[in-house]
Amino acid sequence: MHGTAKPEASEGASANESTDAGDVVYRRKRDAAFWLGLALSFLASLPAVVAWAPQMTDYPSHLAGYKVLLDHGSDPWLTYYFLFDWEWTGNLGAELLMVPLAPIFGLEQAGRLIVAMIPFLTGLSIMAVAWSLRKNIGVGAILAFAMIWSPSLLMGFLNYSLSLAMALFAFALWVRMEGSAWRHIVFVPISFAVWLCHVSGWGIMGVLVFGYEWTKRRDWRDWRPFAKPWPLIFPLVPMLAGMGANSQVSYGRWGVLEYKWAILYKAMRSYDQVFDIASLCLVLAVLAFALFTKRIDGRAGWAALLLFILTLIVPRQIFGGDYADYRLSTAALLVACLAIDWPVSRWGLALAGLLFTSRTAVTTMVWYHDAQTAKQMIGALDHVPEGAKVATAVAIPRMQWRFGPFEHFGSYAVVRRSAMENSNFALPDVHMLAMRETRYRFNDPTQRILFSPNQRIDLRKFKPARHADYLWFIGDVHPVAVPDGAHIIYSTPNSFLARMPDAVDLANPADGS
Repeated sequence: MHGTAKPEASEGASANESTDAGDVVYRRKRDAAFWLGLALSFLASLPAVVAWAPQMTDYPSHLAGYKVLLDHGSDPWLTYYFLFDWEWTGNLGAELLMVPLAPIFGLEQAGRLIVAMIPFLTGLSIMAVAWSLRKNIGVGAILAFAMIWSPSLLMGFLNYSLSLAMALFAFALWVRMEGSAWRHIVFVPISFAVWLCHVSGWGIMGVLVFGYEWTKRRDWRDWRPFAKPWPLIFPLVPMLAGMGANSQVSYGRWGVLEYKWAILYKAMRSYDQVFDIASLCLVLAVLAFALFTKRIDGRAGWAALLLFILTLIVPRQIFGGDYADYRLSTAALLVACLAIDWPVSRWGLALAGLLFTSRTAVTTMVWYHDAQTAKQMIGALDHVPEGAKVATAVAIPRMQWRFGPFEHFGSYAVVRRSAMENSNFALPDVHMLAMRETRYRFNDPTQRILFSPNQRIDLRKFKPARHADYLWFIGDVHPVAVPDGAHIIYSTPNSFLARMPDAVDLANPADGS
């Protein structure tokens, strides 16, 4: 017996040593995945670091809105031209951040900081969800990083993009507080915080929580998953009371099915059609493999399915915002990737991260190039006096894949010259900002001139110029004519500024002029 005991002890020791070695390998792999995710989160902010100003489609008009928010009442020109009605609503994420940040960093740098912060926080929130569900940053989470620079973020939907990050953080906390008596109490204020950032993020948070609770049902008749998210419903109270709840709903003016198909295959749209569709196909291929090999975690998988269904049935315009459904298509992809539970090697993680890094590199290069163009164009404002009326005309191809960074560039006239300008988001009952002048329309989308190939652009027909001191044209095509009497005083290869014949010398409106 004693003689046979030694081999048994030796075998037991070998088993323990093997287990310990396996634990060490697992911890090293887990730590490597964590540091990779953290590095990618920092890398996500690179486009905002290299460009002197964020090159998002809507960003300049949002910046102009922040300018009026902060200086209305103290700046005589902004007070003269604009109305501003502060309202607590489910669309205030960046506005609330601007209040403390702008006095410290200045308006434009504060905006740039917020833009840099949002993709970084989104990366961290992806890691938080993966870690809360599986105590590891897996291949699915790394693949989900490719959805950070979504069409919504590239268009400049800052409040929504911030709310998505906050919703993911909130969901991770919901998972981690499983069984805690404090969870329901804690999530009442959290639901309001996410809703204040943006109502769509609040909705996504509800879907995530419901999907998680649905996986714990006993059978199909179990009603508890519908009741568990009750702490999240309280933002309905101010919405039903009419606080910022614009009731306008629309599926769009043209073929709904064609549009819905478009937002699906454009879920990863950025700057290159072939690269973007190839990226989408790659993500879908990985998801399909994970699904057929039963490597999908239902705790996030059900939410991804619900988000996909909502993409198909939610109207395009709701609560006064556009592309309500388009925002959800990329969010569904992101959550679906988070549902992947597929152990891979460190090389597999690195390959998954390559999709994100390559897409971020493309965005960074495009932003740097566009920022250099923008730096030339903004020189036009050196020739515009404070408080001028500027009519911006932006030539936009009817069919283009990439997001145009200059569709709202004219709003920098508000930011830097306190001007009255026509590309701002200033619709009553939709935005807090509105135009004081109502005899004619002088806000978004009057700046847009959609053109087809070989179409001539005649600025003599551009209506906003009739009410302006200056005409600021931006586009890669040259107009065949400018308004009669207009005199071009500044130009770049793709823009020019013209002084209108009836331009007046300006005085401070506070003086009664």
